Amino acid sequence: MPGFSYALTYSAQSAPRLVREQTLADLYRRYADILWEDGSHKNNVCAFIHEMHAILGGSAFSAISQDTVDEITGALRSRGNSNATINRKMAALSKLLRKALKMGDVHSLPDFIRQKERAGRIRFLTAEEEAALFDAIRVRSEDYYRLSVFLVDTGARLGEAIGLKWGDVGEGRVSFWITKSGRSRSIPLTHRAMEVVTAQAGRRGGPFSGILQHRYRAVWNEAKESIGLGSDADVVPHVLRHTCASRLVQGGIDIRRVQTWLGHQTLTMTMRYAHLATNDLDVCVPILERR
Repeated sequence: MPGFSYALTYSAQSAPRLVREQTLADLYRRYADILWEDGSHKNNVCAFIHEMHAILGGSAFSAISQDTVDEITGALRSRGNSNATINRKMAALSKLLRKALKMGDVHSLPDFIRQKERAGRIRFLTAEEEAALFDAIRVRSEDYYRLSVFLVDTGARLGEAIGLKWGDVGEGRVSFWITKSGRSRSIPLTHRAMEVVTAQAGRRGGPFSGILQHRYRAVWNEAKESIGLGSDADVVPHVLRHTCASRLVQGGIDIRRVQTWLGHQTLTMTMRYAHLATNDLDVCVPILERR
């Protein structure tokens, strides 16, 4: 057939079969709705896959070689991508190709080697910064203020909070069913978080349903600019999740519990906050001084 090429593959249990070569964009169109929920994460994945499609010149394939993976990695790095960003993009590629392999669209996969990430400084809000920022948000929108309080006291991701249904809240607890890690979790609510949720009673769907992420971010940016944090690139809504985690660790909560609270898939993610347990090692000193 014109416009397509084929690769001959063999199976120990079957006769040779033809696998039509396809592009990354083809595979994304076929499997995106199966692999990713609609939302900002899926939008990011779409951009990642099409960026790598362009790096490969839109070429079709029936297998991705290790050389090709190295080529993509090198191209991303030359564009200024950090190792952390490269890992996110390659994770999306790996997930798509694993699905394609399972469905018979490709016949082999390379190893995806995770790039070493440097532990960067984690930005979190002080109590004073939180109070000033939340006051500035409240002047602009009571709904956005309540959402901000909920985010900092639960450590929820923005999409998780907005996606809550009323049935997910009850008896002083909240359950997050649709999460980035794919793992549901339930956590208790602070009095303050319970108050802002209760104040939203009567809203259809859930306590924060109907709030649009881009509008919330726009108000957030206006508010942070007004209190002198406009030049701080790390003060984004996700800083509220970092703030929650940091407060738990600084308050003496062990890392395993913090991992469960945040819904991190691996302990490695939570260990970014371990250094904040500044008093955790103080008990060692008396033991050594006995000598």
